[in-house]
Amino acid sequence: MKNLVETFKVLSNYARVDILVWLKHPSEHFGHIYTGEYLKEKGGVCVGDIQEKANMSPSTVSHYLKMMQQVGLLESERHGQWTYYRRNEESINELANLIKEDL
Repeated sequence: MKNLVETFKVLSNYARVDILVWLKHPSEHFGHIYTGEYLKEKGGVCVGDIQEKANMSPSTVSHYLKMMQQVGLLESERHGQWTYYRRNEESINELANLIKEDL
């Protein structure tokens, strides 16, 4: 985990936690995930879909996603003008284990 305190700061916002929950099972929350040629194995959800579901401005959602990515909770892939986000399960599991074992 990059910086534990920064990670907890990121998780101290309901909307950001909601985004993590939605991305855990994206087909349940977005009706689809992009699995085209580029994201076939990993999948991802477009920023626009996240913004629409969050009912927030694009700049706010983009800022939240960037914060979450900086602490390692999310991964992204850019294809053309679109950026697709997914959870970084390895990092999330590392955080869960750290809380369970060390805190």
